[in-house]
Amino acid sequence: MLKGNAIIGQSGGPTSVINSSLAGVIGAAKEFHEIDNIYGMNYGIEGFMEERLLDLGAQKESILKGLRFTPSSALGGSRHKLQDEDFPQILRVLKKYNIRYFFLIGGNDTMDTVHRIEAFCRKKDWKLIGIGIPKTVDNDLLATDHTPGFASAARYNMLSVLQAGVLLRDMKRVDRFMVYQTIGRDAGWLAASTAAARRSEEDAPHLIYCPERPFDKEKFIADAKSCVEKYGWVSVVVSEGLKYEDGTPVSASETKDKFNNIEYGATGGGSVGMSVHRILREATGWRGEFQVTESLNMCAFDRTVPWDLEEAYLCGRHAVDLAAKGISGVMVTIDRISSVPYKVGFGNAPLKDVAVAAKEMPEEYINKRGNHITESFLEYIKPLIGQIPDYVQFEPKFVEIGR
Repeated sequence: MLKGNAIIGQSGGPTSVINSSLAGVIGAAKEFHEIDNIYGMNYGIEGFMEERLLDLGAQKESILKGLRFTPSSALGGSRHKLQDEDFPQILRVLKKYNIRYFFLIGGNDTMDTVHRIEAFCRKKDWKLIGIGIPKTVDNDLLATDHTPGFASAARYNMLSVLQAGVLLRDMKRVDRFMVYQTIGRDAGWLAASTAAARRSEEDAPHLIYCPERPFDKEKFIADAKSCVEKYGWVSVVVSEGLKYEDGTPVSASETKDKFNNIEYGATGGGSVGMSVHRILREATGWRGEFQVTESLNMCAFDRTVPWDLEEAYLCGRHAVDLAAKGISGVMVTIDRISSVPYKVGFGNAPLKDVAVAAKEMPEEYINKRGNHITESFLEYIKPLIGQIPDYVQFEPKFVEIGR
């Protein structure tokens, strides 16, 4: 068994539960006798190369306990894309601090980082156990039923659309439509989750557009008009990565990040919500709103789902359990055992199978017209998002005298 120090990092965008995973790793690492010291990367792999290492073992117990109930990334996040010239410096720091256990919490690009570092160390005969811990509100990691952070972000978006729908229902003589934009570069999991609170056909959202299907402008206008004819208003949800049939982003964004991904959201200076709002306003003349929440669902601890926090924590602990068994080059997975009652277990998948690639929504989760989700998706999402508020509405019992 390897004897040495452990390093933990957080990478990519945060979630409201990512620090719970961090707490899980720290807690389990303290119990593993082969780990002498526990360090944290300040600002991810960038900070690691700069030797910005926090001594996590020296932190107050109150801070370590509080991590489980603190949103965002306590260690400081990073979106650095590894370059070939980075590896010698990474190996130098690993050797200098005798790091034998390497844990990184993040999404698919993060898993690529762990995979490449673990492979490089193996090539250079530096014994290192590298394990990825899943995290992303997008829910687009392969091999896992869902990712820690997704359930809480899904609840955030579901409640936002539900409550905005109540507002629009009551204000439909002023505003005819509302366009709500969710995160989702390649996958529509968050957009789809907004439908979980619907109790009747009239409830928001009426239309949902995910990046798995091309956006048809004319069909959208026709569908929106149909909803307004039926209900007097229309609630529209769009994923930030929505594209036309030819691959052109509906947001018209051209800015790219360090991983060569188009910055679809406000960070890229574009907005699919604004674009779809403009399309509908110009086609109909209606007044309406667009809402772009961007990263708010990554840090909204007030809407966190309790079992999301617990699963995040257990993912962190499971990563150390795997390391204790000498297992390396894998990502922790959440495996659903049953939906009713909701029950999960924890496993692992090879990093090479999850790195970089994105998990799209299955075909059967989106309806044939591509403007909403199916019952199959509701069966998947409802166990994850918690109790749904039950808002009331007056019955149409009008006074008849003098009418």
